Amino acid sequence: MSKTLRLSEKWFHRGLWLVAFLFAWFLTGLGSTIVGDLPRVEQRQSLEDFMDPQRTPALKESIKTAERAAEEAQAELEQAQLKLQTARANNRAARETFDNWLATRRVTQRAEQDEELLQRTRELDGLRQAERTAFSAVEQQQQAALDARQAQERAQAELRGLQDQARDAYVDAQRAQELRVFGYRLALTLPLLVLAGYLFKKHRKGSSWPFVWGFIFFALFAFFVELVPYLPSYGGYVRYIVGIVLTVIGGRYAIQALQRYLERQKQAEAQPAQTRQREMDYDQAQARMTKNICPGCERTVDMKDGKTDFCPHCGLCLFDHCGHCSTRKNAFARYCFSCGASAKEPVAEPAKATAGLPPQEPEGAAAA
Repeated sequence: MSKTLRLSEKWFHRGLWLVAFLFAWFLTGLGSTIVGDLPRVEQRQSLEDFMDPQRTPALKESIKTAERAAEEAQAELEQAQLKLQTARANNRAARETFDNWLATRRVTQRAEQDEELLQRTRELDGLRQAERTAFSAVEQQQQAALDARQAQERAQAELRGLQDQARDAYVDAQRAQELRVFGYRLALTLPLLVLAGYLFKKHRKGSSWPFVWGFIFFALFAFFVELVPYLPSYGGYVRYIVGIVLTVIGGRYAIQALQRYLERQKQAEAQPAQTRQREMDYDQAQARMTKNICPGCERTVDMKDGKTDFCPHCGLCLFDHCGHCSTRKNAFARYCFSCGASAKEPVAEPAKATAGLPPQEPEGAAAA
């Protein structure tokens, strides 16, 4: 159709499409903002909302206390282990020194060293006792760390039990909330889609068609982008069922539209060719002619052979002759491309053959 439009009309047409897309873009932005704020009408719930309101905080506090106790016990254990290592090292060094001194005394057999022997022995006993004390401290800290871990594990296990008990109610509440939010989205987008369908059917060719098409684009975006992806799943049943319903509705509409179109074409082809040609839209007819398509029955016709003047399928006149210069032209053209005469002028009668006939005398001469 663009080949039959004036140059300025083409640019105006493109500008109006730009207006339609801009209008759709702004409407889409507004709709996305509104739809994005819809979940705020519902209070967000968590798993804790369905757990024991008295036992849950106590268990969480027990877990935190056990964690702190375990951390402190671990720190004390590290200190105790370091002290144990020091005590063991001191005891080992003192024993080696004592063993060397004792070996020397056996060689010398000096009795005045008996008192020193007793003193060294008491020192070793003290170091051994210090090592034992450090080892006991390590054991105590290990026990404290173990008790803290076990208390933490018991509290966590009980908390998991409460979570398991509340999970079913939480999942049901989430599904109910999703359905409510989806209902809000549906209540917002479905009327837009219905209104878009009405505008498409009644006003898509009116003077305000850019705004009509902009609203249609917005409604389609709101339905297929803002609504369909948020359909509740339930294992896919809901989405597949909705897809089947939409497909059946769309397919039924397409079948009925095809039947109505075929019936209109059948009725149109039953009318006289001159009536059909007179009632046909000029721009649409020109657009189809440029595509080698009959404007009447919309079937393909070879119009470039220079001989086909009528559609072989419906009999519609495609090419005729200018009434002024007899040039073969498009039957839907308003003016002859050769001489510029209007197509409404009557077709010129072919010149009668006068060869071989005697010249006629004027009536006055004959009377004389």
